[in-house]
Amino acid sequence: MKVISGQESQDRPGPKASRTEPIELVVDGASCASCVDKIESALAKVPGVNHAEMNFAMRTVMVSGSVTVDALINAVEQAGYSAKPLSKVGEIDATDEREQADKTYYKRLMREMAMALSLGVPLMIYGVLGGEMTVETGTERLVWALIGLLTLAVMVFSGKHFYVGAWQSFKNHSATMDTLIALGTGTAWIYSVVVVAVPDLLPEMARHVYFEATAMIIGLINLGLALEVRARGRTSEAIRRLIGLQAKTARVIREDRELDVLIEQVLVGDTVRVRPGEKLPVDGIVTDGHTSIDESMLTGEPMPVEKCEGDEVVAGTLNKTGTILFQASRVGADTALAQIINMVKRAQNSKPPIGRLADVISGFFVPVIMIIAVVSALVWLNFGPEPTVAFAVVSATTVLIIACPCALGLATPISVIVGVGKAAEAGVLIRNGEALQTASKISAMILDKTGTITLGTPKVTDVIVANGSNELEVMQLAATIESGSEHPLAEAIVESALERGIKPGKADAFNAVAGQGVEAQVNGQALLFGNEKLMGQRNIDVEEYVEQAQSLAADAKTPMYFAVNGRLVAIIAVADPIKEDSIKAIERMQQSGVRVVMLTGDNRDTARAVAGKVGITEYFSEVLPDDKAKKVQELQSAGEVVGMVGDGINDAPALALANVGFAIGTGTDVAIESADVTLMRGSLHGLADAIAVSRATLQNIKQNLFGAFIYNVAGVPIAAGVLFPFFGVLLNPVIAGAAMAFSSVTVVSNANRLRWFKAQEH
Repeated sequence: MKVISGQESQDRPGPKASRTEPIELVVDGASCASCVDKIESALAKVPGVNHAEMNFAMRTVMVSGSVTVDALINAVEQAGYSAKPLSKVGEIDATDEREQADKTYYKRLMREMAMALSLGVPLMIYGVLGGEMTVETGTERLVWALIGLLTLAVMVFSGKHFYVGAWQSFKNHSATMDTLIALGTGTAWIYSVVVVAVPDLLPEMARHVYFEATAMIIGLINLGLALEVRARGRTSEAIRRLIGLQAKTARVIREDRELDVLIEQVLVGDTVRVRPGEKLPVDGIVTDGHTSIDESMLTGEPMPVEKCEGDEVVAGTLNKTGTILFQASRVGADTALAQIINMVKRAQNSKPPIGRLADVISGFFVPVIMIIAVVSALVWLNFGPEPTVAFAVVSATTVLIIACPCALGLATPISVIVGVGKAAEAGVLIRNGEALQTASKISAMILDKTGTITLGTPKVTDVIVANGSNELEVMQLAATIESGSEHPLAEAIVESALERGIKPGKADAFNAVAGQGVEAQVNGQALLFGNEKLMGQRNIDVEEYVEQAQSLAADAKTPMYFAVNGRLVAIIAVADPIKEDSIKAIERMQQSGVRVVMLTGDNRDTARAVAGKVGITEYFSEVLPDDKAKKVQELQSAGEVVGMVGDGINDAPALALANVGFAIGTGTDVAIESADVTLMRGSLHGLADAIAVSRATLQNIKQNLFGAFIYNVAGVPIAAGVLFPFFGVLLNPVIAGAAMAFSSVTVVSNANRLRWFKAQEH
């Protein structure tokens, strides 16, 4: 076996890259949610940029438009940050690169935390045990001067990124989390240095040093960041699993030789062999062989799907039983799996409206906190007890530290990453954050009947023989006369005969009677197949069987009379069967408070029968595509948030008008760009799953935002000293640092709870 790679493959043309492919950058230096708005604004001002959206949790930004990477990087750098393009050597390598970068960053933070706490913890313990933290004698000045130098080393080694970030923000006339930390720890250190250097300038009661606060705050915040990075790494398991589905090599047949080639070298038109237990490397059409393929990781459907010659197969799925040959039809970035991965990544990088609101608030938050810190210090200086200077420094430092909006910035993106991933695991592809949020509010769901509630393919359901006829002979003749027709009902009869092992014969003098049926001659016999009106015109007696035919019609079936030589021999009923799980899925939606409405172009009797079977009380029959759009508008006018399910083509007007459009199908065509949500499988459970995941994700986001806002709203006044006049309590800056650090970890941990959410409850 030969593996083609390197120089040998360079002469082969690869898949053409899409010009509309968004550019993804990794941003360094973004420390809080207020950075997000600045970076997005800076990129939006670059000529050619259509849209820029940053994911603070992943520290990445996705940019669409006609623009160069260098122009984008320059804009980010001008805003005070650094950026580089995400590796394009392959999704797996890019993911590995990001994971490795996170591991390196985690180790660095842990080293910096260890150094800071190795100084801060002993000093803290010394103070708690009653040690003097004041400067009175010459010996104490020397000892505290040495400790001051050690604290400076901690600030340089462990806290350098805070001070560099604050300086970059200052140069760009802005303020971020780094600004708050740098001001808080810097103020505590400078005040302590003044106490050590010139203690006589301060009242005796104010000669307290806060070196331990500076070291502890830096150490604890680094610890919080490290734990956040570690927890953050668990949020993207879904995308990693999708990427892991991709095969790395393919076995192709070229010039009568079988070659193992790297996946990047497979060309459209190549013949690919896949053996049992192997992943399919690219999309294609089976040309030889028969097998069953496990598509569960893409569609969420647990049962393997039978594949034979002419069937479509999809990259990333698992071949279970037989060996097949197929012709590659889509390779590289054009495969269904690649498009799915790209869509999930885009959705994870997008923001729901609630997240954009948080970013805007964060942009004003830091400057407001700085003003509060100054006001707090002034109040203590003018109205506080002695030592006023010490109290002013402590309150201002504590306000700056406790208010850092890290948790606020993480509240939305972390939940979106996990939620979109959970939806993808269930075979539900959510296009963006806005669709995710709107889907959680859906109050009315419009279902098209054919192909959505039903299979969309007519099947023979009943064969009622008459006047002593033989069923097999009847089906053979029926298939023979219908083999000349292209009507869907005719196809159902021919298919049913073939399934029974019956081959259609040859019909002569075939004639289609418009709106009534067909007639033909077979082996000298006159065959007539059609509705009651046709039988009446040809004087065929069907009176004895009319009641049975009406009963079939009332059960959403289409009865057809079959006569041979002027005598009725059978009634054959054809129906579009209801999908096995439609009833349960509709019940799930109704139980979750969603109003389910069915629209169909079929007649009223069929619509009533299908609606009754699946438990829908509100339905509309004989509806044209334009009328579907009007029904969407009617529900919206009544105050409903409307979801519309369709195939994305016939139902395009209604899908466009709906608050959330759902494209339902197998996903092999990946009609992703035309729908807000794409269901990779034909089951309506995907709808219930999409709503359930969306609601769980939005609830999680609201929990995170509530926690972050309450934390800051409640923490800032306490840090400023509102409890001191009543209880004599003034919050320690170290406690503020610990609370601020672990608030981010709390938000990430809460978002990770979504990983255990079970969307599929059927």
